[in-house]
Amino acid sequence: MKTLEELKAIREKMQGQVGLRSESENQTRVVVGMATCGIASGARPVLNALSEAVQNKQLSNIAVVQTGCIGLCQYEPIVEVMEPGKDKVTYVKMTPEKALEIVDQHLIRGQVVSKYTISSEGRI
Repeated sequence: MKTLEELKAIREKMQGQVGLRSESENQTRVVVGMATCGIASGARPVLNALSEAVQNKQLSNIAVVQTGCIGLCQYEPIVEVMEPGKDKVTYVKMTPEKALEIVDQHLIRGQVVSKYTISSEGRI
C-alpha cells in the first residue's frame, strides 16, 4: 500500500506526462476500439492498417489512437473519426481494407464513407 504522499507524487508526475500528450486543437483523431470485444473482432489489424497508412501518407495532422470499450460490441471493430468543428463519425464492422478506404476518402478527401457508418446499420 502506498502512502498518501507517494500517491500525490505519482499523481503529479502523471499529470505532467498527460500534458505532454495533449493534441493540437486542429488535429483529427482516429480512435480504434481495442477492448476485448474489438480485439476479438479484428481491431488490431485495423489499427495497424490505419497507423501505417497515416504514417506512409505523411498525414501529420492526424493522430491514430486506441481506446477501450466504445459500448457497441455487436458492431466491432469500430473506428471513430473526430475532426475539429465537425460531428464525430462512427465506422462499424471495419476491416483493414475498409480502413484504407476511410483514409483515402474521409481523411484525405473529406468525404464520409456512409456505407460503413453506424447509420448504415439502421442506427443513428
